[in-house]
Amino acid sequence: GDLDKVINLLLSLSGRLARVETALGSLGPHAPAEDKLALREKQRLLVAQLEDAKELKEHVGRREEAVGAMVARYLPAEHLQDYQHFVKMKSALTAEQRELEEKIKLGQEQLRCLRESL
Repeated sequence: GDLDKVINLLLSLSGRLARVETALGSLGPHAPAEDKLALREKQRLLVAQLEDAKELKEHVGRREEAVGAMVARYLPAEHLQDYQHFVKMKSALTAEQRELEEKIKLGQEQLRCLRESL
């Protein structure tokens, strides 16, 4: 459960950072300096939060290894492989689902912007 939360946090922060960077890139040369400054500050904060989330993921990973070692003592090899596969796939699928959700949001934003520009 903690791993899923950390993965969702990482993906959320990455998505937010990508949107801020896109917004920064779309600002024209005549954009107000305060807008640029606000976006750069938001970018700086998101980068820091992303680094913290990566450290948290490493911590959860170490804890997962400890739990895995403990589980290995009590499960037969066949069940242990099932457990390891489940944990690995659950994390991968959670990450993929979140990534797809972010791509959908980005696509919807782009579509909205295109409609407004017409």
